[in-house]
Amino acid sequence: MSTEVKVPTLGESVTEATIGEWLKQPGEAVALDEPIASLETDKVAVEVPSPVAGVMGQQVVAVGDTVNVGAVIATIEAGGAAASPAPAKAEAAAPTPAATAPAASEGVDTVTTMSPAVRRLVLEHGLDPTKIKGSGKDGRLTKEDVLAAANAAPEAAPASAPAPAAAPAASGAPARQEERVKMTRLRQTIAKRLKAAQDTAAMLTTFNDVDMSAVIEARARYKDLFEKKHGVRLGFMGFFTKAACLALKDIPAVNGRIDGDEIVYNNYMDISVAVSGPSGLVVPVIRNAETLSFADIEKTIGDFGKRAKEGTLTMDDMAGGTFTISNGGVFGSLMSTPIINPPQSAVLGLHRIDERPVVVNGEIVVRPMMYLALSYDHRLIDGREAVTFLKTIKEAIEDPTRLLIDL
Repeated sequence: MSTEVKVPTLGESVTEATIGEWLKQPGEAVALDEPIASLETDKVAVEVPSPVAGVMGQQVVAVGDTVNVGAVIATIEAGGAAASPAPAKAEAAAPTPAATAPAASEGVDTVTTMSPAVRRLVLEHGLDPTKIKGSGKDGRLTKEDVLAAANAAPEAAPASAPAPAAAPAASGAPARQEERVKMTRLRQTIAKRLKAAQDTAAMLTTFNDVDMSAVIEARARYKDLFEKKHGVRLGFMGFFTKAACLALKDIPAVNGRIDGDEIVYNNYMDISVAVSGPSGLVVPVIRNAETLSFADIEKTIGDFGKRAKEGTLTMDDMAGGTFTISNGGVFGSLMSTPIINPPQSAVLGLHRIDERPVVVNGEIVVRPMMYLALSYDHRLIDGREAVTFLKTIKEAIEDPTRLLIDL
């Protein structure tokens, strides 16, 4: 008796996904609710659980195929070992490593069980995956395994493309190679949304700089007490999120959006924070940030960062958002012009902190400075409002007492 496994509901307005990875192969035992496949949607990776306990049967679709909500992607067989039918399209395709995978007694073929994120890391670091010991389920490679191997062999040569290498040129120069990798669904969506933002909004960026001395001093003074009491580190994002809420209250247009021929003003502040995930940048949302304490904000951001790396963020985590903060400084960015996250009307870009000479009370002194960038939709937000918004954030960061007395 076979039980069909269907694509689950993926969230509001999401109707299709891409098969990112098969977590179970035909013939393997499957427990009730155990994930058998990973789907890539426009925003997150979603695991498909088995509706029954049994044995993995047929894989109806192949990795990379697009499937709709409710579509059958596999079957689960009851009782003993099931047959091992080849995945769909296998006959028409060229032989793959999966077709020659060793028997179970010979161990797991790490090449065929790599997720897209792990495969990308292997290629980036030029590693041989068959020489890396996997610590994941059934010996699968994890990102940590690859990174550990890369750190152990930093001088590894770039990986060769699957195709045979061309003969070296007569001059002795190395052969030139190319590799084509299909864009993930998330990367395709990011590309479309960012281009749409540029095509639709009258986007403009305004800059300012901020002296980080007071915040750095406050963190140094209270970080140990803060972590002891709240169980989380006191970071910069807590200060900037609170400062953004203060500025959004004064300049409500920055927290609004254009809907047709109407302007929608939000009386709540759902702050999207850009974090890096395995497949690209994602923007989970801090709900009602204006009501949260520093500790609540830091805990929420820390949880987002952890789950982004694990690939466990959900659709609900990223739905909505009225304003975005993107911190390129963690990657070393000095200055940038961030792109609006539609349908929002503005995004605040943070950058790295550098010691620079500045004039204070007529004297040249060295201070830890950061550039701030506000990209905004000029159809809704005037230049005066954008400048005032950044000035409010600058004043709050340079004098954090303002955050306590709402000034």
